[in-house]
Amino acid sequence: LPDGQVLPLPSVILGELGKDPQNPTVCFYGHVDVQPAKKGDGWNTDPYTLTEIDGNLYGRGATDNKGPVLAWINAVETFRALKLVVNFKFVIEGMEEAGSLGLEKLLEEEKQSFFSDVDYIVISDNLWLSNKKPALTYGSRGNACFFVEVK
Repeated sequence: LPDGQVLPLPSVILGELGKDPQNPTVCFYGHVDVQPAKKGDGWNTDPYTLTEIDGNLYGRGATDNKGPVLAWINAVETFRALKLVVNFKFVIEGMEEAGSLGLEKLLEEEKQSFFSDVDYIVISDNLWLSNKKPALTYGSRGNACFFVEVK
């Protein structure tokens, strides 16, 4: 921090389901942190209480990015019910909104172990256009973060 204080980085959860080397491995990435919000910002409901109104879900992170992370977890449940032969890995990060400090180091440290058998990566970091139309992202931009202190 600007005052020299050092805070621990939020956790990154690495999870896997299935390890059969004969099957492809899909790795899903998503984050569960959100930008700050308060009701006075224009919310009709408490931003940190997921609320359903007329079939729509309202709450901080419902579309970016807690909702899509949960959707992929539910998709795995469907894959298993259909007995599809796929290994799954998850990277669920707690700091994307603040620039993913520490994620690059973790990826480098785990590339020969956790990520060594990953065939496909799905980045689940986007909004849902409606309750029936999730967005499909086929490209993404880089992040740049700056801190400026003026005295």
